[in-house]
Amino acid sequence: MNESAPVALTFLGAAGTVTGSRFLLELGDRRLLVDCGLYQGERRWRRMNWETFPVPPATIDGVVLTHCHLDHCGYLPVLVRGGYRGSVWMTEGTAALTAIVLRDSGNLQERDAELARTTGWSRHNPPRPLYTVADAERAIRRFETVPYDVAVDLGEDLGIRLVRAGHVLGSASVLVEAGATRVLFSGDLGRSQHPVLRPRAEPPSARTVVIESTYGDREHLDPIRPHAAFADAVRRTIRRGGVVLVPAFAVDRTELVLHALSAMVREGQIPAVPVYVDSPMALAVLDVYGRAEVAEELRPGASSLVDLPSLHAARTPEESKALNLPAQPCIIVSASGMASGGRVVHHLRHLLPDRRNCVVLTGYQSVGTRGRMLRDGARELKMMGRYVPVLAEVVEDEEFSVHADAGELIDWVKQMRERPDIVYVVHGEARASTALADRIRDEVGCVAVVPRHGERVLVD
Repeated sequence: MNESAPVALTFLGAAGTVTGSRFLLELGDRRLLVDCGLYQGERRWRRMNWETFPVPPATIDGVVLTHCHLDHCGYLPVLVRGGYRGSVWMTEGTAALTAIVLRDSGNLQERDAELARTTGWSRHNPPRPLYTVADAERAIRRFETVPYDVAVDLGEDLGIRLVRAGHVLGSASVLVEAGATRVLFSGDLGRSQHPVLRPRAEPPSARTVVIESTYGDREHLDPIRPHAAFADAVRRTIRRGGVVLVPAFAVDRTELVLHALSAMVREGQIPAVPVYVDSPMALAVLDVYGRAEVAEELRPGASSLVDLPSLHAARTPEESKALNLPAQPCIIVSASGMASGGRVVHHLRHLLPDRRNCVVLTGYQSVGTRGRMLRDGARELKMMGRYVPVLAEVVEDEEFSVHADAGELIDWVKQMRERPDIVYVVHGEARASTALADRIRDEVGCVAVVPRHGERVLVD
């Protein structure tokens, strides 16, 4: 391969929005896709999941994942079904969790399509899933794992190296070497201190950097009493005989919520009421956190995440349905974290109309999701074709966020031994991305650009 061949970068996702991470690097006739995520949130973005992929999947030589969240991996089954036949590179932790995420997503896609068919609330006839469990299994068979900090030669002047990102188990930043060009993709970056995981690593230098900006316009507060708002909400709700519903992502967030609840009960901040985990995927993820092969990613002493004597698992649909109207005050932790799908939607439908109940939001809520609507004070929510009143209390606890804030993102860029020439700011709402780009120009002293969706640039 001619090392002087131009390298091009195209922003196929996470540009102008927080979700749908997909970045295409081209070196001559070689193509590498960094992340392959689903669009979530507003309908105008979700519709893009159904569009034809901009390049034929069969012409892509490799895919590398930064981590297991659906907005970074959830389009893989569509890509493979469309003809992609190469490897999908990732860490061991990401592989274990992504397999769980894709199987669950395929199952939900099938169930939602069937529910739409039987209830008649879809405008499509017949409604069909974006992909199936069988599609997910075909994608999983493409997985190849690689340790952190090990160079992988993809052939013909193309290589990758994964660096610990400290966001969720297995998460990584990706350094791509294309000929003489180095491009660093941050992926989702964790905070300086994660409650459970080891901290992120120092980033390698690259002249071109692509950085996330989920919290690019804000700083996390250091609380005097950790999760005080959450504990107060639990006490209020239990006193009035209600149910606390916690929409939480199955990967990482549910584990952190249970970890925090364990501390609250142990310290006497909340009563020891029954706690239900209503997410088969979250229960499977808890098992992954206990595996020996991923133990090195955990902070010392974090091997016992959960200590709740009153913990119960709702594994079957029947056990889940029983939690729509619980017989006694309790806490229900259920996916998904933005209430965009899954079992939590059924619980919201039954619990929101009762003033005794409370919904605790545990992190970032994308525009267009039910979680964002609740956070913004919605008086009604539409679910399964019908509106229900929002009478339950809604509380937000952003302390669970494991996304780096604006200052931590700037610090990550400053850690590079050589200052980058240009930083592309992605994976954020417009205000957050613009604010971070402004800070990068001022504090790092390099070019900072918020790219448009579909924009193609040349990389030095």
